[in-house]
Amino acid sequence: MRSLPASHPLVDARTSDAPLIRALRGDRPERQPVWFMRQAGRSLPEYRSIRADHRMLDACVNPELASEITLQPVRRHGVDAAVFFSDIVVPMKLAGVDVDLVAGRGPVFAEPVRTAADVARCRAEFTADRLREALEPVREAVRLTVDELGGTPLIGFAGAPFTLAAYLVEGGPSRDHLRARTLMHSDPETWRELLAWVADLSGVFLEAQVEAGASAVQLFDSWAGSLSAADYRAHVAPASRRTLDAVRGFGTRRPVREGQDARDETVPMIHFAVGSGHLLEELAEVGVSALGVDWRTPLDEASRRLGDALPLQGNLDPAYLGAPAERLEAHLDDVLRRGSRAPAHVLNLGHGVPPEADPAVLTRIVELAHDR
Repeated sequence: MRSLPASHPLVDARTSDAPLIRALRGDRPERQPVWFMRQAGRSLPEYRSIRADHRMLDACVNPELASEITLQPVRRHGVDAAVFFSDIVVPMKLAGVDVDLVAGRGPVFAEPVRTAADVARCRAEFTADRLREALEPVREAVRLTVDELGGTPLIGFAGAPFTLAAYLVEGGPSRDHLRARTLMHSDPETWRELLAWVADLSGVFLEAQVEAGASAVQLFDSWAGSLSAADYRAHVAPASRRTLDAVRGFGTRRPVREGQDARDETVPMIHFAVGSGHLLEELAEVGVSALGVDWRTPLDEASRRLGDALPLQGNLDPAYLGAPAERLEAHLDDVLRRGSRAPAHVLNLGHGVPPEADPAVLTRIVELAHDR
């Protein structure tokens, strides 16, 4: 086990017994833990006020701004975790890759990566060591945030290798990721090299957040749902595992209760992929503490398929955020009931908070969940 710094919140006990951390370790805390993917950002007026004067990627690498944006939903909603405000392309940007976030479109790369020569150039020029040297603003943002959060855990965040590779090969967003999937089958060796490179960048990014104070991490895969189970297992899972290996084993040793022997407690790892109901078993095999489930797969069905062995996260349908209050509450109760089959459950949306979401509705969900 790799030791965390003595000042880490999991070591000095600020977050070691927080409801979120207990749930991710398979316990059922007295209070239902809840947080929202993309809670930090576009749905909040206080965030939009900041963004009026700052570009997205600039805000991500400004320690004071990134920390403030991360903290905003904790103050407003009373959620049980903060999630570090960033973007999946930040590690590549800091490593030197020419990428921008284009409004209304998403990540756009100046030079798509489609050949063995392209991959070799990237691996030689945009290295994990170069990224490590550029990560101090991220570390500082995490430290500032953790100092403010007290007993509320911070979740570190990174994009999964397949999603990053899909953007790189396409040069930007795509509906079907056909170029990326074609490269996967037409040149498997180049594909493996590409995924290994982006996996290392995402791994270094997660490692920096954990060392600076994140109490858990989530690996987010936007596009894995476009893959078959066989393709994910053969061509993607090794890279996702490689990313998580960067923080696997970080932890501390502490007593469970007074008079009991100490046990090793590692940093919990969550994996979430959109549209991945057919991949649950494959995602779990990557080796995680908890699995995020999107709104398409009922939580009790997901738990059954996983042998009722893994804590689950999710899976409110974001469409209900705009439904009448009684329908939203009935949906919430159904999700909590189905989630009770798993060893533990962290309430979340089945995808990120949409930009048009009413913040008051999110606050109400937290209140309802905590009252259950």
